[in-house]
Amino acid sequence: MYLYHYSMHQLPFGLTPDTHFFHPSQTHIEALNVLNFAISSGEAIVKITGDVGSGKTMLCRMLLNQLEPEYFVAYIPYSKLSPIEMLHSLAIELGIKIRHSVTQDRLSQRIQNRLISLNKKYQSVVLLIDEAQLIDDACLEIIRLFTNIETEQKKLIQIVLFGQEELDIKLQQRHLRQINQRIAFSYHLSPLSLGEISNYVHARLSKSQSCTIVISIFAHLLLRLYSKGVPRLINILCHKSLLLSFGKNRRKITARDILLAAKDTESVNTFVQDHLSLFVIFWAIFVSGSAMAVWGSL
Repeated sequence: MYLYHYSMHQLPFGLTPDTHFFHPSQTHIEALNVLNFAISSGEAIVKITGDVGSGKTMLCRMLLNQLEPEYFVAYIPYSKLSPIEMLHSLAIELGIKIRHSVTQDRLSQRIQNRLISLNKKYQSVVLLIDEAQLIDDACLEIIRLFTNIETEQKKLIQIVLFGQEELDIKLQQRHLRQINQRIAFSYHLSPLSLGEISNYVHARLSKSQSCTIVISIFAHLLLRLYSKGVPRLINILCHKSLLLSFGKNRRKITARDILLAAKDTESVNTFVQDHLSLFVIFWAIFVSGSAMAVWGSL
């Protein structure tokens, strides 16, 4: 691998949501602020949506780290479950010992009793559900019913939904309007801008304690074009570009490295790669036009 070549102690662009590499871009900080405010305000349900690879799971991990130890946090990473499976998963997260033969009504009652007990020790119980676009309608109804459990002062459980954009479409259905109305706060993660991508890449390289790696301006431009500002795609393209640079014994990422990395990535639209000559002509016209404009102003 290239760790020794670049003087790194760990891979800077891994796909695992390692909170050590969390970069506070504007959209992710705004999302965390919404989450923290909604939870501290005692809201029943809060929703975070974003495109595939936009950083929802990373946000989920960051929130989990921030909430403990004042809150009791339960986490369901995969939500394509039947109602009884959803209840079983929640019960396990709440520390309830159960038998597989327990009925759904009995399990719901035990969860309610456990929530009452936990709220005497913690500020609140917070349930984080990742991949929430996969939740079926019956499970959404269970979630809605749990938000009915409350004292005179607060909800006994607060729920945070992290999902792809399909979650918004699902919740717009008329028969789900009751749970949709209970979502007091929601936030949609935006793609990173060109400047944010540059800061993101350099921050991750710095946190890996790497040597100085030069990234050309053209490489940054193509990285924005191909990744569309999606952090996961940025990681994939940068990882492959570092491999290409390592193979040529360089410590610089060029536009060609990004082009080749994009060509090797199925989830990336390589229109520019396939029409490179047109791109070069367009860029030459743009640069020459800018130079003439500067010259004319002198």
